[in-house]
Amino acid sequence: MGIKSRFVLLAVLSLALLRPLAPAQVANTLQDHGEVVIDASAPAHPFPHFWEHMFGSERAIVTLRESYRNDLRDVKKITGFEYVRFHAIFHDEVGIYDEDAQGHPLYNFSYVDQVYDGLLANGVRPFIELSFMPKKLAADKNALHPFWYKQNVSPPKDWNKWDDLITQFTKHLVDRYGIDEVSQWYFEVWNEPNLDFWAGDPKQATYFQLYDHTARALKAVSPRLRVGGPATAQAAWADAFIRHCAENKVPVDFVSSHVYGNDKAEDVFGTHEAIPRDQMVCRAVKKVHDQIIASPMPGLPLFWTEFNASYMNEPEVTDSAYMGPWMADTIRQCDGLVNEMSYWTFSDVFEEQGVVKQPFYGGYGLIAAGGIPKPAYNAFRLLHQLGDERLTLASGSVSNSASDSVLATRRRDGTLVVAAWNLAPPGTVGSDKNVKLTFRETGASQVMVSRVDPEHGDVHKAYQAMGSPRYPTEAQIRQLRSAAELSAPEVYELKDGSVTIKIPAHGLLLLEVKRAQ
Repeated sequence: MGIKSRFVLLAVLSLALLRPLAPAQVANTLQDHGEVVIDASAPAHPFPHFWEHMFGSERAIVTLRESYRNDLRDVKKITGFEYVRFHAIFHDEVGIYDEDAQGHPLYNFSYVDQVYDGLLANGVRPFIELSFMPKKLAADKNALHPFWYKQNVSPPKDWNKWDDLITQFTKHLVDRYGIDEVSQWYFEVWNEPNLDFWAGDPKQATYFQLYDHTARALKAVSPRLRVGGPATAQAAWADAFIRHCAENKVPVDFVSSHVYGNDKAEDVFGTHEAIPRDQMVCRAVKKVHDQIIASPMPGLPLFWTEFNASYMNEPEVTDSAYMGPWMADTIRQCDGLVNEMSYWTFSDVFEEQGVVKQPFYGGYGLIAAGGIPKPAYNAFRLLHQLGDERLTLASGSVSNSASDSVLATRRRDGTLVVAAWNLAPPGTVGSDKNVKLTFRETGASQVMVSRVDPEHGDVHKAYQAMGSPRYPTEAQIRQLRSAAELSAPEVYELKDGSVTIKIPAHGLLLLEVKRAQ
């Protein structure tokens, strides 16, 4: 959930939101990071684009806004993403649940239909998070989460009524869209029940009760419906959840969890390590991956249904060019450990902390308010162009750990597509670096290079030049969108198959080498 129970930290962070990004803290010197050899005939393995098939977004009701749908369409264009996950389909503002004077359930699927019709019309399917509790069904009407929209996080007052809500909801979806369509969706039970999004006591036992009721009700509608959990924060409970489902014969089709780059080792691993922001996500993914392999159901898919470099609003992180290298390195490390990862989020049409007050405040989205692409948007645009096979880097070709900053892939037509980056801590200027890339068995004489860095595909200089307006005019928004556009690819000549390229700190490059015919 992005902010989770650290909600109170936002009051402190908000004091810094209006300052310019990234004050200089590190000398800007050029470093030589050695040579990487990329052999077109090297062994390769399948490289599905697991990081861009699904995205998170704000709660259900905001999907009805044109600004949300515009952002969805823009991200769909650059990634081709297929699923979107959001909270609160059962929130009272969606109007699905009511009770008459005698306490009998009343259902209204009007807004539900508009939500899912809108997604499907734009070529995206729902990854349905079944949350939160309608107030008239809540055991505790005062169990309200501190988010701006004050969702109820209580268990149900009547488990039979909860079962009926799940049954009527899923039956309606199947009746409206057909089982062939809805069987391609996913149903995830709740959100981060190990934190303050679940008021059951004790948390784990009561969540398992919620999961059992929900999964069995779904499967009773159709065994083709896919359900999973535990949707926990901080990579928690997966082993206990699988064991519970196996021992009690509870249906489960996938395991899901979350982590953020600045989560603490104490919360994720129970250790006192200082795990860097650029390593936390994939270490947590590996933890759950290994738990699944060691479990009674080792074939369960792993869906990482939330991740980002930060769960807080940090402009120098999520609004900055830092996200390009961070994302590329996360893909490199997580390859082979997870089936799908859902970046939180694709859009800053987002109200967990209230109405957005300015375009750049450290929001989680790829697109800022006003439809202004951030550097992260352009990073996803470049990374989408990677091939569907990952090449093994030539043995003995790498010095100074240069391979930790290179991802070599191959497209079906034989084109080599390489991501290379310069990861430096957020909020620092960092150091430029030289990387020598040598391409073998291509016969090519040129390489095309595209960039995202503080000077390319980063809107912030243009925004600051116009005085960092809190409410940009339409003309200013058009200017900012133009400033966010990627430059045309540069052409570099290969000399003996090699090219040496300078990558600035926080820079991400995409290199394309077409094999000679």
